[in-house]
Amino acid sequence: MDNPGYIGVTRMNGLADELRAIANNIANSSTAGYRAEALVFAEVLAEADVEGGAIAMSAPRAHYTLETGGAMKATGGDLDLAIDGEGYFQVTTPDGPRLTRAGAFTLSPEGEVLTPDGHLLLDQGGAPVNIPPGSGKIAIGPDGAVSADGAPVAQIGLFAADAGKMLRQDGVLFRIDGDPEPAQGAKVVQGFIEGSNVRPMVEMSRLIEVQRAYEAGQSILDMEDNRLRKAVETLGRVG
Repeated sequence: MDNPGYIGVTRMNGLADELRAIANNIANSSTAGYRAEALVFAEVLAEADVEGGAIAMSAPRAHYTLETGGAMKATGGDLDLAIDGEGYFQVTTPDGPRLTRAGAFTLSPEGEVLTPDGHLLLDQGGAPVNIPPGSGKIAIGPDGAVSADGAPVAQIGLFAADAGKMLRQDGVLFRIDGDPEPAQGAKVVQGFIEGSNVRPMVEMSRLIEVQRAYEAGQSILDMEDNRLRKAVETLGRVG
């Protein structure tokens, strides 16, 4: 492919990737514990076909998670938990432990603390958090200490992770390489749920901006295609 066309396609691929991320953010603007996703673009310098020439273009290099917290909503539920500060809960999944900010938990008949998808909530040592079946009042302190009817029964783990090393598995679950570290300064807030940190108006404005850039790129590619067609036709008549 000629250089202008290659640059145009590269730019449009990056814009399409960004459109998908923005659309996913908007779709999850009401998802508890969701953290918005953004892209990092880097400039790429490549050698051109002409002697001494070069091409500069931008390309998406990585996805990253915005670390700002979402607004907390009071629910009054004993197992509705939010995190004040930078930290994550750890839960089990069929693919291994995952981190999450989504704190809407339920209690199984066996006393297991579960996410709506059935993932077990883990303590600081990586073991499932269990509450004796039939317990009455469940209290959870800022440090994650769990008591049932006034007796201590478990310690919910709060973990920290470098955002650059986190890979989103789905909307609210994250995988990291290695073991997470205990979170410093983070606190559990019982009876609250953290909302999404997506700012819908900002995302909508960005969506319109990226869509227009994509459409402009498509117009440039169409113009380049017409130019090449005319050049081929002209050379054919000359030949």
